[in-house]
Amino acid sequence: MSVYDKLKTLNIALPTLDPPVAAFVPFVRTGNLVFISGHIAKKDGKPWTGKLGAELTTAEGKQAAQAVAVDLLATLQAAVGDLNKIHRIVKLLVLVNSSPTFTEQHLVANGASELFLDVFGERGAHARSAFGVAQIPLGSCVEIELIAEL
Repeated sequence: MSVYDKLKTLNIALPTLDPPVAAFVPFVRTGNLVFISGHIAKKDGKPWTGKLGAELTTAEGKQAAQAVAVDLLATLQAAVGDLNKIHRIVKLLVLVNSSPTFTEQHLVANGASELFLDVFGERGAHARSAFGVAQIPLGSCVEIELIAEL
């Protein structure tokens, strides 16, 4: 099944690519690797704000991470032209805006990881780091960057 057929069965429509709001590019291709800049969680077109373990639950954080993953797919498509060209999702770096006592960053990150597995199958299995941080730009609850191989 093609990636686009899988997205359709999951009822996922890729959004249009937003331009960066700072001094960076959304992606860089070098050799057979594509590096996707960090994407923050958005809800209703605005930053999805809040701190996990204080204003937001782990389940909400997982939903936010899944939403970021959809945005990452849109950027990845812009970078390569066809998501079926992706040989493998190599690595995710997941930053979770966390209260000092919150320890479920890995569960929040599963929202993105599970989506990549659903969309790409075995090619979506990746290495991952998930960190709790004091703050993310614009107060967003989650930020994720991605490395993929063509």
